[in-house]
Amino acid sequence: MDFQQLADIAEKWCSSTPFELIAAEESERRMDFYADPGVSFYVLCPDNGCGDSFHVWSESEDCLPFLQLAQDYISSCGKKTLHEVLEKVLKSFRPLLGLPDADDDAFEEYSADVEEEPEADHPQMGVSQQ
Repeated sequence: MDFQQLADIAEKWCSSTPFELIAAEESERRMDFYADPGVSFYVLCPDNGCGDSFHVWSESEDCLPFLQLAQDYISSCGKKTLHEVLEKVLKSFRPLLGLPDADDDAFEEYSADVEEEPEADHPQMGVSQQ
């Protein structure tokens, strides 16, 4: 896919998110994104015909730790589309953007299950020992 098509995909994605595409440099195949309050990242796009994957990074030390989820996703098996990568970045930045995250609920449920299981086991163990 040529860079202009990727930039068009990025623009369309931005229209439904808090992010704005602030720069698209075809020579570097780099797109820079920004959203208030100071959330920024960039995507390096693979060359046509290359087996390389996308790369996401932020020059902001406040933002960088949040990108780990997206970076892990990109490095996992299988080719990813720009839209998939951008969606994962948005999910990564939800806490910084003050947006609710459906996965937070799932994580809380999982955490609650982990915390409740030992409590549930103790009374059962007490009952079985009597």
